[in-house]
Amino acid sequence: MANCIIAQSGGPTAVINSSVVGLVEANNTLGIFDKVYAGLNGIEGILNGNIIELSSFSQDDINRFRYTPSSGLGSCRYKMKKLEESTEEYDRLLEILKANDIKAFFYVGGNDSMDTTAKLSAYAKETGIDVKFIGIPKTIDNDLMYTDHTPGFGSAAKFIATSVLETYLDSSVYINNGIFILETMGRDTGWLAASAALAKLNGKQVADFIYLPEAAFDVDKFLCDVKNKFEEQNQVYIVVSEGIRTAEGKFVAEAHAQSHDKFGHAQLGGVGAYLKNLIISSGITSRVKSLELGVLQRCAMHCASNIDLEEAYEVGYEALRQASLGKSGYMIGIKRENNAPYKSSYFLIEADKIANNVKYFPTEWINESGNNLKEEALEYLAPLVSEIPDIISASPMPSFKVFNK
Repeated sequence: MANCIIAQSGGPTAVINSSVVGLVEANNTLGIFDKVYAGLNGIEGILNGNIIELSSFSQDDINRFRYTPSSGLGSCRYKMKKLEESTEEYDRLLEILKANDIKAFFYVGGNDSMDTTAKLSAYAKETGIDVKFIGIPKTIDNDLMYTDHTPGFGSAAKFIATSVLETYLDSSVYINNGIFILETMGRDTGWLAASAALAKLNGKQVADFIYLPEAAFDVDKFLCDVKNKFEEQNQVYIVVSEGIRTAEGKFVAEAHAQSHDKFGHAQLGGVGAYLKNLIISSGITSRVKSLELGVLQRCAMHCASNIDLEEAYEVGYEALRQASLGKSGYMIGIKRENNAPYKSSYFLIEADKIANNVKYFPTEWINESGNNLKEEALEYLAPLVSEIPDIISASPMPSFKVFNK
């Protein structure tokens, strides 16, 4: 037998480490590889020789790692050059894998990570090198094509919906309440903001308006809607995605973007504060608060969805099984078999079909006014948000384990 290696890339999620544990435990059960290695800080770390042996750690460490949020192997946003530009990095990486007798490489990540997986698999085949490359999906943004949803999204959705409900209650304690704006992540798609629709009190949705990037944002209409709702009920609760755009396709928050990542994506944020200033300057009311949830959306293990944790584990398990069958250049997808009771299964999809594509929130699930959701959205979202695993609430403080520190 030979060895395998797994690494993590891109933005973290609350359940990303569960996929690593799924793969490790699949190997314990199936006995495919002698050792399971991990690259610390993704491809970048492997190229720098930062490799550890995961299979040498105790079962207690592995168990704690499964319930640890964020990328416990470290992450990176390292973009490999196009093959037609240079093969130097690809050759160096394959040499490192060869030196460690590694026959399978697993990359846990999103769109850009699947691009890397596809390129490496193609180059290995082209050069006759016997290494299998499999992508394991993760992203709270839920924007990967073909898969019904992505591991990480369910927990982020649960945290957002819970935060909406709790902050709604907090903002509703006075006789004269104001306007509350909650901003979620979601540069390209509105899946995260949409999850706010799950927050209900006495059977009624608490968010008055939900704005997604998939519906063109009109400032005048926004102010009119907010003004009318405020006059009607003396309180307004608004949820907005950081990536909302005008009809011309311009990010409303783009003027406030401070920087861009290595893939050229604008680092957004601040749209909630922008809308707050709009409301105040329009004279609707001066009682306006804005909250940006920030990175809590992707690391709140205390509010994780058990279904999300289980599916993250299973895609890791399935990835190792498929590599043992000789598959390469694929990502593990999730297929929804049934809503009630919820049931899912797993399948292979070519990684290059995932790369450089975006799964947008269906516009047919957005209401005609572009400021809220239809029932079909709730039917999709609700099964992904389940109870918190018992182990998380079993002690006063969580006990986490990471391997990159």
